[in-house]
Amino acid sequence: MKFVDVKNDIAFRKIFGNENKKEILISFLNAVLKLENQYKIQSVTLLNPFQFPRIKGLKVTVIDVKATDEKGNIFIVEMQLTDKKGLDKRIQYYGAKGYSAQIESGDEYLKLKPMIFIGILDFKYFESPNYISRHLIIDSETGERKFKDLEFNFIELAKFEKELNQLDNLIDKWIYFIKNAENLEIIPENINDTGLLSAYNDAEKHNWTKRELEEYEYAQMREQDERGTIELAVERAVEKAVVKAVEKAVVKAVDETTIRIAQKMIHANKPIDEIAEYTELSIETVERLIYEFGLKR
Repeated sequence: MKFVDVKNDIAFRKIFGNENKKEILISFLNAVLKLENQYKIQSVTLLNPFQFPRIKGLKVTVIDVKATDEKGNIFIVEMQLTDKKGLDKRIQYYGAKGYSAQIESGDEYLKLKPMIFIGILDFKYFESPNYISRHLIIDSETGERKFKDLEFNFIELAKFEKELNQLDNLIDKWIYFIKNAENLEIIPENINDTGLLSAYNDAEKHNWTKRELEEYEYAQMREQDERGTIELAVERAVEKAVVKAVEKAVVKAVDETTIRIAQKMIHANKPIDEIAEYTELSIETVERLIYEFGLKR
C-alpha cells in the first residue's frame, strides 16, 4: 500500500469533504471535541463539498472543510502548513465572519448557532507543550463561560511525537494518521473506528483515479514552490542582516579609531581646527571630546 500525504490540499479536502464518506468527518469531529454519548454528532451536512478543478492546474477554490451538524452547529476544519504574519487575526476574522453570516440584517440573534473552528497546524504555534489546545471565551477571574458560541481548537502536528504503539485514544490515532500516513505501508492493526478506517482507505493511492493523482501531485508542486519562496526570502533577509551588521561594525571600528587619534592630538595640544581637519571630525565634535574626556588644553 501507498498512502497520500493527508496534509496536501487535494488529499485533505478529498478525505474530509467526501459527500459519500461523511463518517470520516463525523468521527474526526467527535474525537477532537471529545463528544460522547448523547452529545456525539450523528450526522453532518457539508457546506462546501469537495470537487476537483475542471481545468488541470487550477487551484481548488475550497480552502477548508465546512459543515453543520443536526443541531445546526457550524464546524470549520482547516489545514495550515506554514505560519504566516497575522494568522491569529485571520483565524478570528474567519471565525467571526462564519458566525455572523448565518443571519441577515434584521434577523433574530437567537437564530445564531455555535461556530467551532479546528485548525490543524503543521508547525509549533503556542507556548504550551500540548499538541491539542482548546480556546474559549471565559471570565479571566471566575472561569465563567457566558459566551459559548465561538470556540477555537488547534492541533499542532510538530508537537505530536507518539509512535504507533503509544496511541492511547481515537484522537491520537487521527493525529497520527494526518501526520504520518504518507510514510506508512499498511493500515495499522489497532484501527477499529469506522470513520478512521474509511479515511485510511480514501488515502490509499490505489483508490485514486489518474486525474485525482495528477491534481494531488500538482498541489504538492505548489506547496514546494511556496515553501521554497519562503525559505529564499528568509535566506535573503538573513544575508541582508549580516551585511548590515558587518557594515555597522566597520563604521564603529572606524569611529573608535578616529576618536583615539583625536584624543592623542588633543593630548599633544594640537590646535582644534588642525585636529578637525586631520580626523575629518567637526570642530564641535572635537570640542565635545575635550569636554567629555576632561582633557585640558
